[in-house]
Amino acid sequence: MGMKLEKVVPWGRNIGEYRSMFLLDDDDMKKKIAGFGDGPASFNCQATAEGADITSFDPIYCFSAQQLRSRINEVRDIIIPQMKENSDNYVWDRIKSVRELEDIRMSAMDMFLDDFEQGKAEGRYICHELPDRLPYEDGTFDIGLSSHFLLMYDQLGYDFHIAALSEMLRVCKEVRIFPLGDLDGRELHLVEQVIEHFHRVFKVEILKTGYRFQRNADSMMKIRRTA
Repeated sequence: MGMKLEKVVPWGRNIGEYRSMFLLDDDDMKKKIAGFGDGPASFNCQATAEGADITSFDPIYCFSAQQLRSRINEVRDIIIPQMKENSDNYVWDRIKSVRELEDIRMSAMDMFLDDFEQGKAEGRYICHELPDRLPYEDGTFDIGLSSHFLLMYDQLGYDFHIAALSEMLRVCKEVRIFPLGDLDGRELHLVEQVIEHFHRVFKVEILKTGYRFQRNADSMMKIRRTA
């Protein structure tokens, strides 16, 4: 395992946020879903409890629950002061304050941690790092999700994002990516490059979502097979 835990910034969201970010309706939740870079989100835990079929992939799943809990607490003490300093970058309507945000995030991550070891044993949390090839047949999953990872970190480079999305699209019939801006809410040139690369073979759409927290970050990209 080449990843160093002290370099990881685990920060998790809950099922309500996932459904809003990715426009997941009740029919979608009946499908086979893969989450890439899910980190310590509670989406898998909560959706599984409701009978959904969710598999989450992330390199941090190679670590233990105890190691992740320790790192999450360290990261919280870094991120929360940063959120206070940069509060103008966010829309405080659904979430009213940084304190409420901290409570929501820690609640989601606590649920994840309580579920993690059992979920690993059940094969719901799998240690994997994109763009490495996944041990699944083509089209295994109906929907693949990427929350706050792909396209957001353009410093990873065009080739990385294309390779990662290509592998997701190999094992998923459809991929949804949120958000489409960087950490400061700025639009990325990479979005247009990705559309240009995939649109000849796949249907690529940019859709407004019901999720609005980071300014200028309320759109999702959907890429799906046309045949």
